[in-house]
Amino acid sequence: MKSAVENLNPTRVRLTVEVPFEELKPSLDAAYKKINQQVTVPGFRKGKIPARIIDQRFGRGAVLEEAVNEALPKFYTDAVNEGELNPLGQPEVDITELKDNELLTFTAEVDIRPTIEIPDYSGIEVTVDAVEVSDEDLDKSVEQLRERFATTSPVERAAAEGDIVVIDLEAKVDGEVLEDGVATGVTYTIGSGELLDGIDEAVTGLEAGGEATFTSELKGGSAQGKEAEVSVKVSEVKARELPELDDDFAQLASEFDTLEELRADSRKRLERSKKFEQATQAQEKVLDALLELVEVPIPEKLLEEEINTRKHNLEHHQLGQMGLNLESYLQMQDKTAEEFDAELKEQAEKGIRTQFVLDELVNKEQLSVGQEELTEHLMRRAQSSGMSPDQFAQAVVEGGQVPMLVGEVARGKALAVVVEAAKVVDDKGETVDLDDEEDETGETVEATSEAVEAPAEAEAATEAATEAATEAATEAATEAAEEPAESQEKQDKAES
Repeated sequence: MKSAVENLNPTRVRLTVEVPFEELKPSLDAAYKKINQQVTVPGFRKGKIPARIIDQRFGRGAVLEEAVNEALPKFYTDAVNEGELNPLGQPEVDITELKDNELLTFTAEVDIRPTIEIPDYSGIEVTVDAVEVSDEDLDKSVEQLRERFATTSPVERAAAEGDIVVIDLEAKVDGEVLEDGVATGVTYTIGSGELLDGIDEAVTGLEAGGEATFTSELKGGSAQGKEAEVSVKVSEVKARELPELDDDFAQLASEFDTLEELRADSRKRLERSKKFEQATQAQEKVLDALLELVEVPIPEKLLEEEINTRKHNLEHHQLGQMGLNLESYLQMQDKTAEEFDAELKEQAEKGIRTQFVLDELVNKEQLSVGQEELTEHLMRRAQSSGMSPDQFAQAVVEGGQVPMLVGEVARGKALAVVVEAAKVVDDKGETVDLDDEEDETGETVEATSEAVEAPAEAEAATEAATEAATEAATEAATEAAEEPAESQEKQDKAES
């Protein structure tokens, strides 16, 4: 077999492959055998029909077609390996010549991973927000804790902001009550903004038994986006009572004996949280700085597929779970379809560029992924998916997704290498040490990007769950972890 590679552009090649006919013999034999099992010829036992009879009855062309279809994937793969290419997606194959007993020639056009030169990134310098916990931040945190321990009690007075009301609702469009426009016994906190626009003004000042009517644009349901006349009746008004901020509250809401100890602990938690946010900000800024240093051509078809995947996931998964469609989402975001498409394209381009650059860094720095690292990452992904670790591991292995997870971990390690080499200072000019920063749950900061799945904040998995996940993933993962992660075709994400 002979093959030649023609570069059509930085991200697409055309392979021309010539196959001597003798190399088709195994596939021809397989084609005759397959046809033998599928057809019946009088006078011959099934499976014992001579090749010349099959040629006479069904045509040599049918046999050649079957043989070529069976052989093409192998010859294409051999040509890719010979050319040391990294293909992306499926090739467009065209058989240009097929001479019986002489020669098979075909071409295959396919997108490839572009060649990327990683420059010296040690000079990257970024500025992040300084870690500061003000008294106002502390007061807000303690107040939020206090809100969690609030109690409610019925009151015989007009409803006011902050009160909880129990209400009945009825929505009409063009004078007709909607089938899904009636709700009873709805509990609502005035001022929360969790229901229809205009409801706060309507119920404020009403006592139990009071009624009001207002106009509002419906946010969901059969008449979503339409103006409706909404009738509301208050059946009960409840006042929220907050506990006093004293030592008794500290003992109620925490393990501390005094309010002073609780506030001190809250300050430490806020500092840890802000340090985690600072580290995440540093990672994002370092990644942006790295991408500015590298020229990354993007395959058009890959970009189109990525855009379509992101749009599909948004429309059919994320928005669907919230009872929204794309049109209502754009209205809420105050964006035009053109602005949305432009933003989606920009995000997709950055995601692809990020993956290409970090994958090249994995190769350049010769980074590998150990079994323990992979298992820890699998645990976080399982937590974020809502599955148990063993269920998630089994699904990953059965779906052939272990290399994808290995790639995520490897890219995270590559970004961490760049962050470590960069100079990070806060907006006060102080050098920031990002080593072993932890968030408020105790999870060590892990590099994140468009191409690296962000780990969920989760508690440490139990030893039994760890063993279950490891057992399910070990066989496939060990092989993939021995080498730097290779490019994977885009997966239809139903995760991110």
